[in-house]
Amino acid sequence: MDYEDWLKRKSLEYRNDILYFAEVNTIEIAEKFGTPIYVINEQMIRKKYKKLKKMLDSAYKKNRIYFAIKSNSNLSILKILNSEGSYYDCSSTGEIYTCFKAGIAPDRIIYTGNMFTDADFEFAVKNDVLVNLDSISQLKRLVKAYDKLGKEKGIVSFRINPEFGAGHHVHTITAGKELKFGILDNQVIEAYSKAIDEGGFKKFGIHQHIGSGIINPYDFEKAAEKFLSIIKNLTSTLNIDLEFIDFGGGLGIPYRPEEEPLDLKTYKEVVITKFKDLVGEGNVGTPYLIIEPGRYITAEASIILTQINTIKNNGHKLFAGVNTGFNTLIRPTMYGSYHHIILCNKNLRERSLKYDVTGPICESGDILGKNRELPELVEGDYLAILDAGAYGFTMSSVYNSRPRPAEILLNDGLTYKIRKEETYDDLLTHQFIPDHLM
Repeated sequence: MDYEDWLKRKSLEYRNDILYFAEVNTIEIAEKFGTPIYVINEQMIRKKYKKLKKMLDSAYKKNRIYFAIKSNSNLSILKILNSEGSYYDCSSTGEIYTCFKAGIAPDRIIYTGNMFTDADFEFAVKNDVLVNLDSISQLKRLVKAYDKLGKEKGIVSFRINPEFGAGHHVHTITAGKELKFGILDNQVIEAYSKAIDEGGFKKFGIHQHIGSGIINPYDFEKAAEKFLSIIKNLTSTLNIDLEFIDFGGGLGIPYRPEEEPLDLKTYKEVVITKFKDLVGEGNVGTPYLIIEPGRYITAEASIILTQINTIKNNGHKLFAGVNTGFNTLIRPTMYGSYHHIILCNKNLRERSLKYDVTGPICESGDILGKNRELPELVEGDYLAILDAGAYGFTMSSVYNSRPRPAEILLNDGLTYKIRKEETYDDLLTHQFIPDHLM
């Protein structure tokens, strides 16, 4: 893809050498609100959701998109997606609580955790949230929560590990015999039999999720085939219908300029068409088709603006030191992830040089971009770190006692602060000093 086209699909373009994001001058944002700061494009989120929904509708009308809120749990983002008709995939009770605060109804949430506690089950059951179990052993404790609270049992689902996984990093692959997630093929009949005979459940769903950040659609194919064969065996053996079949998320985005976007047409062919074939054979009922994207919807919708404070030449390498680090965006350090970095003002730059773009954290791993060719930089310049809208703020920390930044929402040329920047006092709010140390 042409570089300028690659930027434009992310709502980025240069006008008179100044970078604009979602039609707004990035330097004006940085000077008005300060840096570092997360900047979010509302219309991009809506656009990506609608594109995905259109693809699903074209293949199978009875579908639902459950947004994976672990990727971005800002209340305004959840409200935007709620207005588009989204459902929500939660991986903790904290995420469920956040959904409730955003006005999301319990029947629009699925709770796919792992290593559930009794408190997790009681919170979900009390609030009428569907639980997607990760282990056969958890079934008894889920039933105990229903009995304790006097609640009528709803749908029960198990997460299946199809053994074929994929993802942008080994830590984000979630299928395989050596991994902690889900139940394997040889446990599936036992799991659902116990749900019927011992749990008293009468409605069922089934789920898988193979990994995160997948950009090659064919990486979904083997897992989908295995998953569907498991489903066929389950429903014919136990003579049960399914309320939903959930293929999980994992849909990636092009972080590098040379990468092409995920081909949704091919994804439809290798996953959804095969799902439709199974439904057409009968024996599974008329289930909802569910997918659980996170990154695909929000990653490209956000950038981080940061300012250069130090240009260092140690005689061997050039460093561009900025005022944000892996406390703000940990993905490059944790996963070796690539985030494209561009200059906000290219005016009067006659040459390009290679820099390591580094943060202020007191660790050598605090590198946001290594050997990046950029127009010659000067102290005070603003940089934009792209594609930060998924697993950016949600994985941020206050390491080195550095408060987390603000978040700004852009819509129709207007700016809205949707999260206040933290202060030093915020770092200490929940600490107490015992009397003998006073």
